[in-house]
Amino acid sequence: MKKNLLLLISMILIASFAFSQKTDKEIKKELKAKASKDAQKQAKQLNKDGWKVYPGSVPMDKLIESSQIKQLQEDESGQMKYIIADGNGVAETKSAAEAQAIELGKLQLAGLIETNIASIVNNNLANSQASTQDATSVTEIVQSSKNIIAQQLGYVNPAYKIYRDLKDKKIEVQVKLFYENAQSLVIAKKAIKKELKDKLKKTDDEVNKLIDGPTK
Repeated sequence: MKKNLLLLISMILIASFAFSQKTDKEIKKELKAKASKDAQKQAKQLNKDGWKVYPGSVPMDKLIESSQIKQLQEDESGQMKYIIADGNGVAETKSAAEAQAIELGKLQLAGLIETNIASIVNNNLANSQASTQDATSVTEIVQSSKNIIAQQLGYVNPAYKIYRDLKDKKIEVQVKLFYENAQSLVIAKKAIKKELKDKLKKTDDEVNKLIDGPTK
């Protein structure tokens, strides 16, 4: 029995190692493959305009192609998998410009998330038995939740990040942020529920009904 168990564990480890090696080969093959003509064309123009990729990054055309693929990805229900936002920053150092670009991108993300959550919440309110006063309070809090949501997102690692040197010895950084749609709604609901609970002095159950609608 003990020998069989050890054999099974060994087989799992070998299979895992083989899968890992196969994945590495696939990644290397993907890196060697040429990017799409559209990505190559965009990369050529960006390079002409002075844009560069960060040290250690994939080449510009592959970076663009990867970003394009993520923009088209869908989830299990056929909806866009990611919410996408752009950010741009200019500063005297690359790190400061990057931080500025990410922060602007996060605010744009938060605005898009706010719009999405407002649509869901308004639909739930219409199907609930919430009083006019509660419904108005919920709507107002949702409409002013952009900064709150941005704070809750935390650091968002850019999937696309390029920079260029400007004539005034400053550096410009451009980023593209991707955030999973499903996860963004979870974060937004949690932040808005906390605001409602604090401001309206509601219980958890009351706040859940206002945001999620009546349970079936």
